[in-house]
Amino acid sequence: METYTALRQFADSWGLLCMTVFFVGTILFVFRPGAKVRAQEAAMIPLKDDHDD
Repeated sequence: METYTALRQFADSWGLLCMTVFFVGTILFVFRPGAKVRAQEAAMIPLKDDHDD
């Protein structure tokens, strides 16, 4: 079997399944309880050492 054909069959079956599971996992991770507080803390990191001298 050619390499292209094997990779295409993988992408059409297991590759699509892996990408779908990764996408759903990412969405669940972002919208989990408690994520908003951690995201707001991370958003403030660049401004943490901002001083008006």
